[in-house]
Amino acid sequence: MGFKQVKTEVIDCLTHGRIKHEQRGNIDIKNLLAIGAVTPEQVADLIAKARGGDYRCSPHHFDRKVLVHTVKVQHMGSNWYIKWYFLEPDAMFISVHI
Repeated sequence: MGFKQVKTEVIDCLTHGRIKHEQRGNIDIKNLLAIGAVTPEQVADLIAKARGGDYRCSPHHFDRKVLVHTVKVQHMGSNWYIKWYFLEPDAMFISVHI
């Protein structure tokens, strides 16, 4: 799956509320979406701004069959870091932070 397809799919998940959050330490700092500090719509807008050079994909460290998608994008002077994977039909967010 190429970045355009990944981007379309994750934005669709965000738009339609098909999102979950991976449990982790420091969730109040590392996943602003999970704590409601940013909305799904805001995260979708950030991802929509990303280009191919802002994106990378790598295997999950717990399950190498799961592909983890990472976007680093600058918006309004802040560098955003967004990391997720897909568990059909949802997007599972690991990180959404500055």
